[in-house]
Amino acid sequence: MILKVNIDICLNQLLAQEDTDQDKKITIEDKGPKTFNLASISGESYTVAGTYHLSNLLQELVIAKNNGLKIASLNTEVIEERPVERVSQMIKNYYWNGLTRTMDEKGIVSLIHDTKNESLASDKLRIYVPFNDLFAYHYYKGLEAKLPIETFKLPEAITPAFVKSINIQPGILSLKLDSAGDKTIGVPFVVPGGRFNEMYGWDSYFESIGLLIDGKVDLAKGMADNFQYEIEHYGKILNANRSYYLTRTQPPFYSSLIREVFEITQDKIWLKNHLKTAIKEYETVWMVQGNRLTENGLNRYLAEGIGFPPECEVGHFDSILKPYADEVDMSIRHFEKAYAEGQIINKELDAYFVHDRTVRESGHDTSYRIEKICADLNVVELNAMLYKYETDFEEVIKHEFNGLFEGYTPSYWEEKSKVRRNAVDKYLWNEEEGLYFDYNVKTKSQSLFIAATTLAPLWAKLCSEEQAERLIYKAIPMLKERGGIAGSTKRSRGEISENRPQRQWDYPNGWAPHQMMIWKGLFNYGYINEAQELIYRWLFMITKNAVDYNGTIPEKYDVVEATHKVFAEYGNVGTDFEYITQEGFGWMNASYQYGLSLLHNSYREKLNNLMPPEALF
Repeated sequence: MILKVNIDICLNQLLAQEDTDQDKKITIEDKGPKTFNLASISGESYTVAGTYHLSNLLQELVIAKNNGLKIASLNTEVIEERPVERVSQMIKNYYWNGLTRTMDEKGIVSLIHDTKNESLASDKLRIYVPFNDLFAYHYYKGLEAKLPIETFKLPEAITPAFVKSINIQPGILSLKLDSAGDKTIGVPFVVPGGRFNEMYGWDSYFESIGLLIDGKVDLAKGMADNFQYEIEHYGKILNANRSYYLTRTQPPFYSSLIREVFEITQDKIWLKNHLKTAIKEYETVWMVQGNRLTENGLNRYLAEGIGFPPECEVGHFDSILKPYADEVDMSIRHFEKAYAEGQIINKELDAYFVHDRTVRESGHDTSYRIEKICADLNVVELNAMLYKYETDFEEVIKHEFNGLFEGYTPSYWEEKSKVRRNAVDKYLWNEEEGLYFDYNVKTKSQSLFIAATTLAPLWAKLCSEEQAERLIYKAIPMLKERGGIAGSTKRSRGEISENRPQRQWDYPNGWAPHQMMIWKGLFNYGYINEAQELIYRWLFMITKNAVDYNGTIPEKYDVVEATHKVFAEYGNVGTDFEYITQEGFGWMNASYQYGLSLLHNSYREKLNNLMPPEALF
């Protein structure tokens, strides 16, 4: 049935009746009658019943209003759409659009109003441009006459000292621009969502998995093209394209991204161009001895900045600074200022902030697994990712470039991967436990903290069949919760932090990238039933929360309680919206589409009926 309704009248009546807590959403926490008579302007009516269908009505009214309409033609079949189909189609047709950005004039206009700029001393957005990108420099200079922006050219050599010097005047970093006739357009990219209004490193890869599934190949290709721009101009794939991230990279997924894009486009010229850059990143970012490469042949994260991470809010480090401030009889704020300006030298704090920034480079910010020791760790997941780089290079050169690329042969990369695999077996694999652990290069010992990352070698095909079997049957029961895989075991978190604040990457929270890598890893080794269960648990949690909470799709979940109500540092991005979420959350959207693409059809009907996982497994 199609009903024509006056949007404002219907919206006001619906909210007055059903939004009893006045948060401009309709959720299970509202105390309305949960049934609404939807009346058309021609006198027809339709009864909408239940939280989920009422929230669908609210969303459809707001979508029509946002499109500039006063009268909406509402299809009751859309209001009654089944949960799985609705979540999936909203991601495909609505949320990706809400997350898409560019660094051209249109994109700059939206960045000017970004909340990260509200605390800046200047009322102008600072745009930093690479030394050699004169095209971008002149383009942004030309925009200064009509937009409140200032354009600055970065030095040819970007040092940690330079980055610290501009931390009091942070800005956005340019990404790739293209020319279309006489028009300049930004190569598009997808942001995580919420307060994250820039292109993030590893988020971009996982988002691209969802984009490719949804047929948005140009967007995924744009992500890879912007990765390439960052490597060529900033020396690395950045934590994100903000000036204070110039000394920080992110977990490496570039080789995976370009392979997956190429599988669809079959554009060998594009592949050749990107493969060259990926090898450059591998060699210059990861394989420089003494930097991110340690003496044992394995890798670590190592952010290269100086001092405080400037993206943190005032007071974030007060508990760390207080003992040092008390020691010299200063207030925390005075001590903080003196330390930041170099008036106080403190080697212990210097070391602390090396680890703190490195935690942020690892993407796992924060976790008790790596807190205060991150720069000393050969972490399992990083070495799995770099093993995949090596095997990706081997396979692509062998199958797409006739066994020779820029002087590299498949056997060269095969040897690299063998060396790494042997080192992983020696330092990270624990034969007695049947698990992979991070290795501390200073203490020469494994860290026995059990995290979801112990399963990362499955994703990279780094395990032997015997190791995979032991790992799966040991790790998954310890990490599996109602909503999927937790960031760590409860015991590991408790041993370190029983009476300390939760860290968001630890138990009881679960994250999309962990789930997606684990699913793929299980498929790699033929553990299909185990994968189906984990996929179902994760999709059930997302679907149930979307049904009960007005379509909410957040950054992370408490997988123990299977809820988006997470009580940890930084809150939960993606939950603060009115009427309708415009974006969901990037990698969460992708995990839903990826999970659905892998889930057996027999489970889809059960998911639509919100059958709890404990009734199935």
